[in-house]
Amino acid sequence: MRNNTYLKLDSIYKKYKGYVGTKELMLEGFSNRQIAVLAEEGYLEKVCYGYYWLAGGECGKPIDYKCIEVCLSDPRAVICMDSAIYYQGGMTEEPEYLSVATQRTDRSLLNMNFLIKRHYFSDKNFKTGIRKRDTEFGSYNIYDVERSVCDMMRFEQKIQIEIMDKVRENEQQYERVLQYAKLLRIRQPNS
Repeated sequence: MRNNTYLKLDSIYKKYKGYVGTKELMLEGFSNRQIAVLAEEGYLEKVCYGYYWLAGGECGKPIDYKCIEVCLSDPRAVICMDSAIYYQGGMTEEPEYLSVATQRTDRSLLNMNFLIKRHYFSDKNFKTGIRKRDTEFGSYNIYDVERSVCDMMRFEQKIQIEIMDKVRENEQQYERVLQYAKLLRIRQPNS
């Protein structure tokens, strides 16, 4: 490739931070072929359809890059259960899979470079407890801790004792868990 392509790439690194879409790259004057070659050479890392990580840039991926990348692939996806608790500081060890909630009717492909566990939720309560997190690299949807605890109980997943102890210590948080449990028709958390 020509030198001016690499010079244009330097301007992209300065203009965009972290993630960039194919659409933006094409508006900056790159062709599909140039984008493919830059990905092969390691200057761009394909994240999902239509998005790249600026691999040759100065900054490294953020801690919550998996959450951002899933929501780049499917903007309606929500980080849930143990993953939501981990990314909100409730757990110290990152789960093996990124737990992702989507509506039952959502059939978007989530072909990611890391393991995900997809959970299909009914439309009735899907939006309950969603929080939007904005970061300097992008935004993503995540269920709050209380909703995540209830979902783990509903799917009978093992909840770490420390998480339940923290929830019980905070009276307001425990009340919210009870409210979610009632709304989602889950038995009262007592284990």
